[in-house]
Amino acid sequence: MRLLVISILVVFIAVGVLLGALNADLVSYDFGFVQWQLPKGAALLGALVIGWLLGGLTAWLGVSRRQRHLRNQQRRDTAKKPPVDS
Repeated sequence: MRLLVISILVVFIAVGVLLGALNADLVSYDFGFVQWQLPKGAALLGALVIGWLLGGLTAWLGVSRRQRHLRNQQRRDTAKKPPVDS
């Protein structure tokens, strides 16, 4: 599993480097209060990284919310059960 993750990471890095090399011309971004000029490759790689981080955060929050719900449900179920005499 770790080898698969490392392989995917290496592929993404290689694609990012390739995109950066092939798209060297500048793109300007105007946010109203600040204006940036970035190479196309850097902008694409930045968008990829931001999307990856936001997707990971969303997945982590969904899993942790589900686990918290299950844990609370188990606590309620255990509190409702009468004690078992041996």
